[in-house]
Amino acid sequence: DVQLQASGGGSVQTGGSLRLSCTASGFTFDDNAIGWFRQAPGKEREGVACISDGKTYYANTVKGRFTISTDNAKNTVYLQMNSLKVEDTADYYCAADGYCSGEGMALDAWGQGTQVTVSS
Repeated sequence: DVQLQASGGGSVQTGGSLRLSCTASGFTFDDNAIGWFRQAPGKEREGVACISDGKTYYANTVKGRFTISTDNAKNTVYLQMNSLKVEDTADYYCAADGYCSGEGMALDAWGQGTQVTVSS
């Protein structure tokens, strides 16, 4: 079974930064996709970023501000979030095992969310 453990959420002010981490077990990053979704109250789930075989995808809403990376030795994926905006407030979920390309993402295994709150 794929298990994903996310951490790193918190509360920051507009313009601040956070780094989310997600450690995977039962899953190897080689040739597999892993990424992040988010869901804000009352809003639809949004695919934020993913990475697969060195290729990345970013939602237009975060492009240029967020960076996804992996440490394969630690089986960990990171989401560096800079220049945070109030609209980035959401629960962020790590997900893996599926599809990630330059056009989008669809991942099947989910971890628990970590909350990010950005205040003005």
